[in-house]
Amino acid sequence: MEENPSIPDKLYFRIGEVSQLVGVEAYVLRYWESEFPALSPKKSSSGQRMFRRKDVELLLNIKHLLYGRKFTIEGARKALNDKAPIRQEELFPAASPLPEIRKQLIDIVKLLS
Repeated sequence: MEENPSIPDKLYFRIGEVSQLVGVEAYVLRYWESEFPALSPKKSSSGQRMFRRKDVELLLNIKHLLYGRKFTIEGARKALNDKAPIRQEELFPAASPLPEIRKQLIDIVKLLS
């Protein structure tokens, strides 16, 4: 399973796509839209939210602040307003070392056999 969500190279994303990319339900995205003024997806003629790449990146930052760093909504809003840079490593932790360890263990078993 991939740890780093890769954002497809598209102009606009529907709320269902964004929900899968960010890893939260659509109602959470709608709530965050009401709580974070910087988040303002355009609406299509049919009323669907159309998120841009920068909106998806902002949502990933918000998720990291709320779930990863355990900020409150107010604290996350303040952190975003202060333009506090979030390091890329914080957003996307390194991949699990387990596959490499498993490979090394298999190699050791082969040597001992």
